Amino acid sequence: MGPRIILIVFALALGVMPAAAADAVYPPGSRIGLPPPQRMVTRKNFFGYEDAENNAAIIVLALPPQAYADLHKSVTADALKQQGLTFETREEMPLSTGEAFLVVGHHEVENTKIRKWILVAASSGLTALVTAQIPEAAKALYPDAAIRAALATLAIRNTVPVEEQLSLLPFKVGELAGFRVSGIVPGRAVMLGDAAADSPGIGTITEPHIFVAISPGGPVQTSERDTFARDVFATVPNLRDVRITTSESLRMGGQQGYQILADAKDPTGAAGLTVVQWLRFGGGAYLQMVGIARAEAWKDAYPRFRSVRDGIDTR
Repeated sequence: MGPRIILIVFALALGVMPAAAADAVYPPGSRIGLPPPQRMVTRKNFFGYEDAENNAAIIVLALPPQAYADLHKSVTADALKQQGLTFETREEMPLSTGEAFLVVGHHEVENTKIRKWILVAASSGLTALVTAQIPEAAKALYPDAAIRAALATLAIRNTVPVEEQLSLLPFKVGELAGFRVSGIVPGRAVMLGDAAADSPGIGTITEPHIFVAISPGGPVQTSERDTFARDVFATVPNLRDVRITTSESLRMGGQQGYQILADAKDPTGAAGLTVVQWLRFGGGAYLQMVGIARAEAWKDAYPRFRSVRDGIDTR
């Protein structure tokens, strides 16, 4: 199963978890919006709209622009059947944003029938994947015409305000140090970097960037922090030929922490990189901050990484 189909499965599998208006309502942090049906409101824990009382939701996912052509070919009745969806219809549905197609079907979860609408829409900046899921018990509240009306008015904004993106995080980012916001995982993590938004993948790896994430847990005993920090560092992706040069305890923001410095290479082995990982412990969780830059750019990048680190605070 290809990566594009996996993304579809992801959208389909997300949980059965203001009044309709002419103007699109954008979920916080999302470039994709639409006028949600009555009873549905936006949420911060996922990109989309939800009626929790009736277990109904519309989920939006932004994919690269080139994904549209792949999905147009690969979203078939057979492919969706393999994911447990009973196919009903597929139709072309051109929108103001560009080409689009709509697939309708249903599946069952614990003997509950769930109606699904999957809209795939092209635009110059992204491909929108929108999934509406309505339980059989709520079909009177969300008739087919209401869902189609919402999907037909899909809108895509050019940018998301930085402040809006950062508001989705469980920690405050007080200093960007000149970096752009490259990506957000609501409630979990942020990537800041120098690479342009349309930079090829390798550019985002070799240009200076810093990843900040919060995770539950962490070592209780000070003596366990070195091993814990090394284990966490070993999960940093897109590095090869890693050689740790220093590892030591230090205090950050008035809390206990741990620093690892290392030399590495990019996935191709062509570019030499320098990497820093800071872990900050407290409150039953730990912050992981990983800064990466080419070796020749490290002198300028490291103070910026520290500025970001020192500007991270709890909400």
